[in-house]
Amino acid sequence: MGSVKFSQSITIKAAAEKVFDYTQDYNKRLVWDTFLKRAELVEGAIKADKGIKAYCVAHNGIGMETEYVSFYRPKVTAVKMTKGPFMFSSFLGSWTFKEISKHETEVVFLYSFTLRFPFTIIGKLIKRNLQSNVRQRLVDLKNYLEKEGA
Repeated sequence: MGSVKFSQSITIKAAAEKVFDYTQDYNKRLVWDTFLKRAELVEGAIKADKGIKAYCVAHNGIGMETEYVSFYRPKVTAVKMTKGPFMFSSFLGSWTFKEISKHETEVVFLYSFTLRFPFTIIGKLIKRNLQSNVRQRLVDLKNYLEKEGA
């Protein structure tokens, strides 16, 4: 099994700047991101930006350190895995924020990863699980921003 790639998207009734800023604020990350139980910037960083590293842990206990490889407010941000679970030989993720109107944004998560053997055997299961988690994260983000109003 080679590189696996998938994307999920959702439309949120909020300005692109607001959605971008909210998703990249690690002080607020656990408020809406129910997939994670820990999310923090590392090495003394206080805000996300290109070259900054973050460490996140999912509720299942799997943690990953990532580094921002792009950060173009309010349009796109992307990270690559620098340390992570053995199952991944590589992991990349990007979030794109497309302004539909002044008060409406399409958010697109794109993930790309390569699994190590023997995890390649259950690659389809891992992909489905990640897709399901990403879908739920987007729904949670939408619900929070539209109902709670960040």
